[in-house]
Amino acid sequence: MGQPEQRAEGAGPFTTRLTWHPPGGGTAVWESRLARRRGVLGVRPHGAAATRYISADAVAVARLRRLNVIAAIAFVIGGALFAAGAAVAQFGSGDATACASIYFAGGLFFSTGGYVSLLQVINAPRHVGGGEGRLVTHRWRWWRYEPMQVDWLSTFVLFAGTLVFAVDLLDSFLQGLNVQQVNRLIWVPDVIGCALFLLSGHLGFAEICHGRPCVRPHNLGWWIVAVNQLGSVLFMVSALAAYTRPATGSLVNADLANWGTLTGALCFSLAGLFQLGEHPSGS
Repeated sequence: MGQPEQRAEGAGPFTTRLTWHPPGGGTAVWESRLARRRGVLGVRPHGAAATRYISADAVAVARLRRLNVIAAIAFVIGGALFAAGAAVAQFGSGDATACASIYFAGGLFFSTGGYVSLLQVINAPRHVGGGEGRLVTHRWRWWRYEPMQVDWLSTFVLFAGTLVFAVDLLDSFLQGLNVQQVNRLIWVPDVIGCALFLLSGHLGFAEICHGRPCVRPHNLGWWIVAVNQLGSVLFMVSALAAYTRPATGSLVNADLANWGTLTGALCFSLAGLFQLGEHPSGS
């Protein structure tokens, strides 16, 4: 007997939701974010009013919960440190080395959160098409190349953005730079990192909205993506304001740069707190 016909939804080449009718009747739905964050797919039996969720096995559930907690806490701490660095720059001593040290510590947590988010995708339970629908757990992997999966691409771009930020943060310790060197070694990586964060957020919306604009105020995953994207926008505003004018040697707007970093970082911390609630319900 052939596999039931599946209806695919998504953005461009990416499939983010599959719907099909199992042999026993009813409707089964696999969604990318639900599978990798909560380890479930939905099945609505024929004539039933509510959808029941089929969970992955205990190994996958424990794995997803553990990775989710690590990533979420890393983003909370990383965001808090970036906010602290911006606060020191705006309200405190403004010492460049002190600010750079705080930012660098925050960057380590952001990179950790980015890589662990990628591990969540790589090690998420996989959908087995057709039939009654089930999720299969594969062996643990530290790396996997899957650019045609929107969740992989989104988290990979996010992780890449944190690494580019690391270049910016390391270069900020350099002394005696002229204006051109500051813009090339610090400002350019900062802008590139912000652009990668924005791209990651755009892909996150494509995943959760299945390629269409959407507002889902009752969906925790949507709020996580939205708050993170707001943080990315504020980081980009901060980066643009931090450009050093060659003619004067001063920033375009130091206050805006600091406030953009502070508020954007708090968005990432808040999204990290939200993420703690987006986990498998199994024990």
